[in-house]
Amino acid sequence: MGDVGSGGWWRGRPGVGHLVRGVGAVAVLTGLYYVAPLDYGFGAVTVVALLVGLAVFGWVVALQVLAIARSAHPRLRALEALATAVPLFLLLFSATYFLLSRERPEAFSEALDRTDALYFTMTVFATVGFGDIVPTTTGSRALTTVQMGADLIVVGLVVKVLFGAVEVGLSRRRRSEP
Repeated sequence: MGDVGSGGWWRGRPGVGHLVRGVGAVAVLTGLYYVAPLDYGFGAVTVVALLVGLAVFGWVVALQVLAIARSAHPRLRALEALATAVPLFLLLFSATYFLLSRERPEAFSEALDRTDALYFTMTVFATVGFGDIVPTTTGSRALTTVQMGADLIVVGLVVKVLFGAVEVGLSRRRRSEP
């Protein structure tokens, strides 16, 4: 068994690299969310930033689909892709809710700090809706409704596309095996 420094201990275990990159992506994205200078108000710039962020999310998913289809381990690559794309998606909405709450504290049943905004985003995404934090204005309800619709797209379409890419990758791999 090789020492950890040489990487020999994980040779032949492709899942380890995918796991490390997936966990690393979640950690980096979450860290960036907490240190990002979100000190400007909520307005047109925030809405444009959310739309640009969602476009970046779509671009990341498209790149991931190509990487999955070409991967030697498409299933593992798909899990890694989900560990990158889904947190990016959720953190975009989280930052938006945080900015909205800072600008208009009455938008939710309580003022949201970054953790509260992330918690609210997750409860909406998971369709749990505990009811402890609720949107109370038309604007915050509209934004939450947009997230709910986008959640359905992420859960339905994006996951289907990613796993379709897994099938393409597995098919390509079967054709190339002797």
